[in-house]
Amino acid sequence: MEQLRQTPSQTVGPFFAYALTAEQYGYPYDSLMNHTLVSLDTPGQRIVVTGQVWDGAGATISDAVVELWQADAQGHYRTAPIEGNTATHTDRGFLGFGRVGTGTLPGHRYQFTTLKPGATGEGSAPHINVMLMMRGSLRNLYTRLYFADEPEANAQDILLNAVPAERRATLLAHRKEVNGEIRYIFDIHMQGSDETVFFEL
Repeated sequence: MEQLRQTPSQTVGPFFAYALTAEQYGYPYDSLMNHTLVSLDTPGQRIVVTGQVWDGAGATISDAVVELWQADAQGHYRTAPIEGNTATHTDRGFLGFGRVGTGTLPGHRYQFTTLKPGATGEGSAPHINVMLMMRGSLRNLYTRLYFADEPEANAQDILLNAVPAERRATLLAHRKEVNGEIRYIFDIHMQGSDETVFFEL
């Protein structure tokens, strides 16, 4: 039997956000992970990472899925398997991985509760790996979040400094304190003059 090939009109979505983050959208299914990457007693500086995903026309994207993967405060990635569902995440310490959609918060924001990571080794500044899935894209997109308040460490990061100087600002998250909560704002731009740098993996 002849198998039909994909055509350019076949893209991701529009239902993948509901499937991957079912609890967030009110469906009675467990999600393996959610917006919380840490428990209440995980050591490290607790932060909130938040932002929006923007299209080339300057509008926020309402059905993107954003994933974070990061090291802990000592610069170590989690190696233990993640089992079960999000209902028991608060008992498991540091997860280091989270997933959330942009469709349920005002302004189509995404938001994660996590901790500020440590550097993972020489030539690496503290950073968070960011993965993006969205309608209109045939594959995952990969970028990195660096912290604008770590200029000395950023100046030593090999990958960040491989990016043209005029584009590095698209990888920087900016700190803001709101009612004693430390937030880092990281907007992702798909196109335009502020287009975020994405990496081939």
